[in-house]
Amino acid sequence: MSGKLYGVGLGPGDPSLMTVRAVEVIGEADVIAYHSARHGRSIARSIAAKHLRADHVEERLVYPVTTETTDHPGGYQGAMDEFYAEAAARLAVHLDAGRTVAVLAEGDPLFYGSYMHMHKRLADRYETEVVPGVTSVSAAAARLGAPLAEGEEVLTVLPGTLPEEELTARLAATDVAVVMKLGRTFPKVRRALEAAGRLDEARYVERATMSGERTGELADVDPESVPYFSVAVLPSRVDAERPVRPLGDVVVVGTGPAGPLWLTPETRAALAAADDLVGYTTYLDRVPVRPGQLRHGSDNRVESERAEFALQLAQRGRRVAVVSGGDPGVFAMATAVLEAASQPEYADVPVRVLPGVTAANAAAARAGAPLGHDYATISLSDRLKPWEVIADRLRAAASADLVLALYNPGSHSRTWQVGKARELLLEHRAPDTPVVVARDVGGPGERVRIVRLADLDPAVVDMRTILLVGSSQTRAVRRGDGEQIVWTPRRYPEA
Repeated sequence: MSGKLYGVGLGPGDPSLMTVRAVEVIGEADVIAYHSARHGRSIARSIAAKHLRADHVEERLVYPVTTETTDHPGGYQGAMDEFYAEAAARLAVHLDAGRTVAVLAEGDPLFYGSYMHMHKRLADRYETEVVPGVTSVSAAAARLGAPLAEGEEVLTVLPGTLPEEELTARLAATDVAVVMKLGRTFPKVRRALEAAGRLDEARYVERATMSGERTGELADVDPESVPYFSVAVLPSRVDAERPVRPLGDVVVVGTGPAGPLWLTPETRAALAAADDLVGYTTYLDRVPVRPGQLRHGSDNRVESERAEFALQLAQRGRRVAVVSGGDPGVFAMATAVLEAASQPEYADVPVRVLPGVTAANAAAARAGAPLGHDYATISLSDRLKPWEVIADRLRAAASADLVLALYNPGSHSRTWQVGKARELLLEHRAPDTPVVVARDVGGPGERVRIVRLADLDPAVVDMRTILLVGSSQTRAVRRGDGEQIVWTPRRYPEA
């Protein structure tokens, strides 16, 4: 009979935080295995030391490299893969002999632990049990005495070894975060926290529950003093005191054509950091509710009033996100905010605009690549400009053989514009010109169809629809699976 393999979680360092099951398994095991660097000292063994017996067979699994370089032909990863294979083979000898093997692991065996490399190589061949342990994440939160995540907050756990830009994006976009594996990565992690606007929130925990434990504000920590066994923590924002500012700021963000999948990391960060959200109620409903954040919804026809309200909030020290659909600079709120911000009384309020996925780009991606060549974007709404201007622009763009992205094609009060636009375009385009009719892209009512320009039915077009009208070069092809795709070649024929 083969022996049984155990992955034993020992908790964050304090032996009293080992679970009862971990102590039982160690007591019953024939072989105790643990990893160590070449100096031979093992934190895992030191945690479990008082439970080890004189008759235990100890297998010390010594890493060939840690942070130094290696001349292994496969580089660092090659050296580690070879080591894990050899270590697993050593343990397999004991298991084949019928011995029970307990592999010790700090924290939890399957959470950034070395045991998992043994598990992946042995668990399919031998009976295996994993004994979970208290993680360093939980220990750090306990030592800080701060809630880690509450309600609907999202906790993100990151290795400090990630590239700095990736760390910055993820730290900016999440609610709560823990960054592991600091040590030499600490200066990079600190820069990422600062770039994400989260440095003031960040806390530092070193050797949680162990001898030499240290906690404090991360901004005050000397980078030269940071060991590998330390973490950075962004605790829960629920009930956290928001800073008092003499002057806030306004950021105009685009949520894309639909829900959270269309948000950029930069936009997520701005929405999470805001004290107040201001916008058309339909667009505000796309943004997750966060405790302590105020939401100011309004009708879609009060853009100027909404912009001034946002600027006035910022003058009172509030950090304000003006929420727009699609891209805020394309027939959306950025213009209204910047127009209001140009008035002398708001000259000191900082204003930023963050891009979003446009309705045209979203619809084009669903259909293929109809915007692959030059194109023009025109709004068919005559609420803010005369129809004569729209008609002249349609004729000009059509005569230049540009693909057209037609926004705001129709509504309950505007029913004739699509039909008139079709007539104007047919003066310059063939009847079989492909038209992408895309409604509610990314939403529950999404429907994308490809029709001939001559067959475009105004009755199926509303304010949630965008039209992409091809040029003379745009092609519509039905592929073998029956799917129809549209694209506009990048190469244009010579005259």
